[in-house]
Amino acid sequence: MATGTDISTLIRDYFAAYERKDRSAIEPLLSDDFAFSSPRDDHLSKAAYFEHCWPFNEQIERIHIDRLFVEDNEAFVTYACKPGGRTAFRNAEFIRTRNGQIVEVTVYFGSSAEDVSPT
Repeated sequence: MATGTDISTLIRDYFAAYERKDRSAIEPLLSDDFAFSSPRDDHLSKAAYFEHCWPFNEQIERIHIDRLFVEDNEAFVTYACKPGGRTAFRNAEFIRTRNGQIVEVTVYFGSSAEDVSPT
């Protein structure tokens, strides 16, 4: 079982790959049975996630993790995201992991953010 530090690093690497627009770095972080859910998406597979959600990374200027809590194999993270040409926003994600990979992400949309600190 991964430690809280390992899971924290895994999640920070996940967000960093998104910010860097580095699909080759994010793919091995996600399990083959990865599932993604949000208010707009219901349990997308890994393939559907990359088709439907991944292209948003092209708009991202910055992501700043505000809080990251890890317990056992689960984590809860809040972050601010600044897309180019748009107002920054805050979201929260509940993340489940297994064997050093992210198995499931559930996103909860938040409000606008006045500022996004550099990472």
